[in-house]
Amino acid sequence: MKKRFGIDIDGTVTCPTSLIPHINNAFQLNITLDDLTEYELTDCLPLPKEAVYEWYIKTEADICAQSPLADGAKSVLTDWFQAHELYFISARRHQVMDVTKSWFLEQEIDFHHIELIGSHDKVSTAKKYHVDLFFEDKHDNAVAISEELDIPVILFDTPYNRKPIPEKVIRVQNWQEAKNWVDQWLALNNESNIIPSL
Repeated sequence: MKKRFGIDIDGTVTCPTSLIPHINNAFQLNITLDDLTEYELTDCLPLPKEAVYEWYIKTEADICAQSPLADGAKSVLTDWFQAHELYFISARRHQVMDVTKSWFLEQEIDFHHIELIGSHDKVSTAKKYHVDLFFEDKHDNAVAISEELDIPVILFDTPYNRKPIPEKVIRVQNWQEAKNWVDQWLALNNESNIIPSL
């Protein structure tokens, strides 16, 4: 049975380290992903919030264009595109829609829809499009989507999202683990809301 997948882009389809070279270069730092223990950079790095925000607005298009693809994402998404609907829902601002679509074309990642909402609040957008399952890297987004929409959310593990999670949020290490879980979920009676284990 065809399902509609809601999929975040940054840190999920793109590698979670995508931002790090840009931050290091702009602010003369030498950080790694392990240093990012909070989603908000200024909560874990000695950087002024306003300066980071201004820098990001100026460089967002370049960052989006240069982000490397997460390991394993392409083959999994390619398989799913044939059988399901892929709705990419991102907090990116609408101003980078052209860059985002170009990136998908360059990476040869097919999509049914891309929505850039300019906000981290994805619940209403996921609800609007009636997604059956969501893929995310931001902890509070994953929890809110799973609880408010009563759907499973795959959370891609990173140092910045390691807080406790409810039952319908499933933590995975990579896209192959995500695929394995989804394969189990699809094989079960989808109406029963049974959550398979990894």
